[in-house]
Amino acid sequence: MSAPEFALLFVTVAVGSLLQVSIGFGLGLIAAPVIATLDPSLTPVVVLLLATGVTGAVMALEGGHADIRGAGWALVGRVPGVLGGAALVALLPARQLAFLVAAVVLAGVAVSLRGFVPRTGRRSVLLAGMVSGVMGTATSIGGPPMAMVWQRLSGPKLRSTMSGFFLVGSAMSLVTLAATGAVHSNSLRYTALLAPAAAIGVLLARPLSGRLDMRRTRSAAMVLAVASATVLVIQQFV
Repeated sequence: MSAPEFALLFVTVAVGSLLQVSIGFGLGLIAAPVIATLDPSLTPVVVLLLATGVTGAVMALEGGHADIRGAGWALVGRVPGVLGGAALVALLPARQLAFLVAAVVLAGVAVSLRGFVPRTGRRSVLLAGMVSGVMGTATSIGGPPMAMVWQRLSGPKLRSTMSGFFLVGSAMSLVTLAATGAVHSNSLRYTALLAPAAAIGVLLARPLSGRLDMRRTRSAAMVLAVASATVLVIQQFV
């Protein structure tokens, strides 16, 4: 990876981490397509490792607001999803995995823009957790299903509940991926190199969160995600 490419990735991770802390998701949605474009071998492990650190920071800051019961049911649903996602990583070649990343990003944006609001019951949370497990383990983008089912929660409660879910859920995905041999030294090296970018995003989120318009911030995240996914798809044909 060249120096300009790494600089782009560094900035992307910082912005994604800022969004993750501010609105509850965003790191995978924005960073995963960029990482898959620059080095597909780093997907999905690097984003999952970075997300574990970011969500851990959010839990340390706002964990008292979390809906423990809701997150627990979502994690029950995530278990079979993690196994399905790990199978996809093991079976799909890099090009098809890149298309899957792009498809997940675009589908997540489309659902968000349509404003679909599911009923927030145990069944919906379980199903969202399972879908998030498949998407998060295979592509590191597990935020949209949970953001959709928990969108009625208030800001602090939404952020802390999603962060608690992703902290445990990402660890589940990483353990499963490690068992399939998907975690390698190069992904660990890039995680260490990008950790300062994630830290910058977390530190900037605290003073900026009160000044950010949540609707505009979500819209900006969607635009960036679509642009990244589009570039990723185009790259597969070049």
